[in-house]
Amino acid sequence: MATDYYAVLGVQRDASQDEIKKAFRRLARELHPDVNPDPKTQERFKEINTAYEVLSDPQKKQVYDLGGDPAAGAAGGGAGGFGAGFGNFSDIMDAFFGTASQRGPRSRTRRGQDAMIRLDIDLEEATFGTTKEIQVDTAIVCGTCSGEGAAPGTSAQTCDMCRGRGEVSQVTRSFLGQVMTSRPCPQCQGFGTVVPTPCPECAGDGRIRSRRTLTVKIPAGVDNGTRIQLAGEGEVGPGGGPAGDLYVEIHETPHSVFQRRGDDLHCTVTIPMTAAALGTKVPLETLDGMEEVDIRPGTQSGQSIPLHERGVTHLRGGGRGQLIVHVEVLTPTKLEPEEEELLRRLATLRGEERPQGQFQPGQQGLFSRLKDAFNGR
Repeated sequence: MATDYYAVLGVQRDASQDEIKKAFRRLARELHPDVNPDPKTQERFKEINTAYEVLSDPQKKQVYDLGGDPAAGAAGGGAGGFGAGFGNFSDIMDAFFGTASQRGPRSRTRRGQDAMIRLDIDLEEATFGTTKEIQVDTAIVCGTCSGEGAAPGTSAQTCDMCRGRGEVSQVTRSFLGQVMTSRPCPQCQGFGTVVPTPCPECAGDGRIRSRRTLTVKIPAGVDNGTRIQLAGEGEVGPGGGPAGDLYVEIHETPHSVFQRRGDDLHCTVTIPMTAAALGTKVPLETLDGMEEVDIRPGTQSGQSIPLHERGVTHLRGGGRGQLIVHVEVLTPTKLEPEEEELLRRLATLRGEERPQGQFQPGQQGLFSRLKDAFNGR
């Protein structure tokens, strides 16, 4: 052979495809006519392009290694002086711009998508944790073809259009000369293989939809929006590829008595004014069972009573929040004559027949604040 393509690229005869590509890109950056317009450099550029076109193609490389000349007849003049054999234009672009073009057939097996399901739980379950069974409708591996996509007794065959390469090439003429472009094979969609007889169960996709029952452990302390990840329980990928993840999003249903704020619980108890004055004990059904809330004598409306370690469990770390009981004192709006007489006697005893009241500065309105600001107060 007149030309040693391995020597042209400066690689050994046992060089890998990755080494051949790196050598070509390095030389292309040095010898491209846009970088070095010297005519001798242009001829050298044609040589490395022709060498790479042969050595990067497994079939042409095999013919060349056996002593044939797969590039024979490919040479030819062009308007741009780049010559024929400019069949790896994308690799030249890679050399200058760093873009990597995917070569070879793409796999039919791909990872599946993640899935998410909403799970409703009540306050008790969020506080102490629980275990739930959920039903999910996702894609699973087809049991008929085991993810292969072909009907039983058949298999995928090499595409006769691209011969398993997954892409087809087309030569066109331009101001650059002869340019070879590659695109995915239209017959096999870039897979390199075709399935003549698709599986009747999954129509060649390698997966089917099915409803499954899963057991989910809900940790204590979860809140609205908390997501629990179940690895590998999502959608199985095309071609029986690995499954994605399943995310369980927690939604806590409102409680009839308690309102949750972070890990603290809040509730309001309404008591008559006599109980607030004299003190009492009010039974309250907490998440831990029945307890008595101690209302001390003289308790005022709006006062709060904390019950420690009666709130929601901290999701990260030990302990629990508080249960805060807000007291609301109920003043009667209608009194019987005897009740009114008793209250008047109490007021006389306490010297409160004509209370003076205790006034405090209230909140100013917008215009009053503006007036004070202009007056420099």
